[in-house]
Amino acid sequence: MSLSRLNQPRLKLTRSAELLQRNSEVIPGGLASINRKADPCIAFARARGSRLWDVDGNEYIDYHAGFAPYILGHNDEEQNRAVVASMEQGLSNFGSGPSEAEGDLTRLVLECLPMAEKAQFLNTGSEATAQAIRIARAWTGRDHVILMQGGYNGNQNVVAANLMSTKQQLGGRQIVGDEYPLVPMTAGIPEGERKVMHAVEFNDLSAVETVAKRNPVAAVILEPVLQNIGVIKPRPGYLEGLRKLADQHGFLLIFDEVKTGFRASLGGYQGICGVRPDLSTFGKALANGFPIAALAGRREYMDLAISDDPSKRVLIAGTYNCHPVPVAAAIACLKKLMSSKLDVHGKLERLARRLEDGQRSLFAKHGIQATIVRQGSAHCVYFMNSAPNNWWELLNGHDFEFDARYRRALIDRGIYNFPVPVKQGSISYAHSEEDVDLTLEATESALKGFK
Repeated sequence: MSLSRLNQPRLKLTRSAELLQRNSEVIPGGLASINRKADPCIAFARARGSRLWDVDGNEYIDYHAGFAPYILGHNDEEQNRAVVASMEQGLSNFGSGPSEAEGDLTRLVLECLPMAEKAQFLNTGSEATAQAIRIARAWTGRDHVILMQGGYNGNQNVVAANLMSTKQQLGGRQIVGDEYPLVPMTAGIPEGERKVMHAVEFNDLSAVETVAKRNPVAAVILEPVLQNIGVIKPRPGYLEGLRKLADQHGFLLIFDEVKTGFRASLGGYQGICGVRPDLSTFGKALANGFPIAALAGRREYMDLAISDDPSKRVLIAGTYNCHPVPVAAAIACLKKLMSSKLDVHGKLERLARRLEDGQRSLFAKHGIQATIVRQGSAHCVYFMNSAPNNWWELLNGHDFEFDARYRRALIDRGIYNFPVPVKQGSISYAHSEEDVDLTLEATESALKGFK
């Protein structure tokens, strides 16, 4: 990448704007996923390794990674070859009988996840979390579900609430030891479903216990590290406390590792914290960007799919479950992640530490109050004086306006983080020390510009 962009004015994004406008004539909002719409809304045309190019010809070092799945980098050649070989066998899972590849993939996943005994596959993280909650309800005979304020667990009704809620939506105050007002993320959720949803503060065990005492709770579902609002880590003892409450009150503990899984470590975050969930969900880094998700857990819960009791049997079905293309992609990805010779996670850690150390030095040099929080290759800069423990602390302590300006300044200089405050950044195996050093040069240029 040329460094000529370090001091240039804002990017020319003429063709991106035209494409968005043209698409808006036939697609509501102009995009198939409204979550991809941000300011600036850039239309990317191609990607390889650590780099992105947009339709206007601008080049970027990518830290967004498509909301984090690209752990190997874009367009990984070995993965592409595995996918092409699979396509040559036929673009179908044939709709009848088992496949050898789905068994191979399952064994690889379970080899990575020693706390799980069986696994199933779906197409998206949202499908996986929906299935996990369905299993929890069937097992317990209960309906209520506890969610984390600031956590994202998919777009299905039962979890579509309380992500980036405003102070006004939360009643203007932090609620400790009890639940927040329910703040749906979407219209169209029936009132009956809202009544069985409960949002509590992350890192607040007393709130989970309060809700569990008042309601027949089927499950607590959470990202073990909140990564849709940056990187918010569990306090020491928090996840262990949830495990104890689940055992005490008879609900299932579900770890949503769609983001942390296979990126935080080969065994997910559960492999780091040592806490065994009853069920856990995976996606994103599982297949380096191909659409597949996994649900894994203890045998007795997973086997509800084949229960002899019709009142307990949980349907698992999907025409495209374990479609051969994403299965081939996932197998290729996991084999690279598991390779001791490649040491993927070791390289990711070294690059992420280099970026973190450099950023911290630059913020101190330029007198910018910032706290960097990192879990492996996932990272976030918070413009506040300490790492947040929950959404309320983040909402009240972080400089959201400065964050937006900072992200835009980096984009103008060829460094792409998603242009929405407190969104996580991700490093891939395809990144290099040169990429990190160029990023730090761009960061210093941006900080000088703010002065």
